Amino acid sequence: MVLGVGTAAVLAAWNDSEFATGTFTAGTFDLQGSTAGDVNASYGDHNVDTGGTAATLAFTLPTGIVSNMSPGDSVYAGFWVRLAPGTTTGANLSAAGTTADAAATSNSGHLAYQVYQLAPGATCNAASATGTPVATGATLDAQTGVTPIALTKGADAATPGTAVQLCFKVTADATLKPTVATVATWKFTATSTN
Repeated sequence: MVLGVGTAAVLAAWNDSEFATGTFTAGTFDLQGSTAGDVNASYGDHNVDTGGTAATLAFTLPTGIVSNMSPGDSVYAGFWVRLAPGTTTGANLSAAGTTADAAATSNSGHLAYQVYQLAPGATCNAASATGTPVATGATLDAQTGVTPIALTKGADAATPGTAVQLCFKVTADATLKPTVATVATWKFTATSTN
């Protein structure tokens, strides 16, 4: 009888690994506004949602100051928006609603508004506030129509995007209450396009 004894050999399997990593850095996105529109220093952030203050629009009557509104009068104010230097994508700008003093104690229910996009260099007045508005409201505390506006980013990180002028037109109805001051705030939101 032949007895065999075997030896089991364990071969180690060779292995090797490769790893890849990526860093994902979000771009910059910043919408700015100005009531002057022609000087870089006049642009800033006016975000009420984050504790800031709204830009104060300087409304004027064609024949006087806004504190002398009468039934049927319209007042006008310009406001410019642009993407800040360093913003890395274009955007669509849309009116995102309004808030106003309570109708019971103000003229918010007696003042309608339209917001127009003006051609470059135009003055915000009765002659230029024409065409299709980008936002409308039958009263100051309601928004009934919105048309988005395209905003372009700057050519490089140090250059702001092209400014777009908005022209606000507010019109008093026939039942405007005398001597009542009313405050309204418009919100505009820019949404990146890429």
